[in-house]
Amino acid sequence: MKSVVYNGDKVTPSKVVCIGRNYVEHIEELDNEIPENMVVFNKPNSAITDELNYYSKDCRFEGEICFLIMSGKIAGVGFGLDLTYADVQNRLKAKGLPWERAKAFNGSAILSEFVSLDVSLESLEMKLYRNDELVQFANYDLMMYKPLTMVDEIASFMSFEDGDIVMSGTPKGVSTYKKSDKFVGQVLSDGKILVEGDWEV
Repeated sequence: MKSVVYNGDKVTPSKVVCIGRNYVEHIEELDNEIPENMVVFNKPNSAITDELNYYSKDCRFEGEICFLIMSGKIAGVGFGLDLTYADVQNRLKAKGLPWERAKAFNGSAILSEFVSLDVSLESLEMKLYRNDELVQFANYDLMMYKPLTMVDEIASFMSFEDGDIVMSGTPKGVSTYKKSDKFVGQVLSDGKILVEGDWEV
């Protein structure tokens, strides 16, 4: 089973629960409809990694604020990259089929370390740099569904295990990437970095 680091200790999530279409400008950039209800999908434990690999010319990165759950509540925060086979997802969406082949493949959930969430949720923001250029930015105010709402909705039909991860959705700026690209992802509170991850393809 794959693990993540939380406050210096290894924790093994049973799953990664992902929120889709949580930022209006991202919905618009992919020409999707704003959903009537929260879009939820899962990545299995086998998707978790701390390495960013190249898979195909159609594989897309999506930076996200991620939350680690303990005792059913948000305990930690980290940064994540949700990888997506964009071409596969488009074919599946066109047929009304599930997204697992495009979203849940091995190595598709790249996660930083996690630290205790000792600041207000409202103060959180994220930045993703690609080759030293800021390509994605998000904060609490831009989320359609706020973190506590996400947790409550997920818990209404699915049990959380300690260590499970919630990926809270990606803002505008998603793109495909290439070999040798360098990424730095940050979660900040009022401009101060709480946790950071860096990866080279």
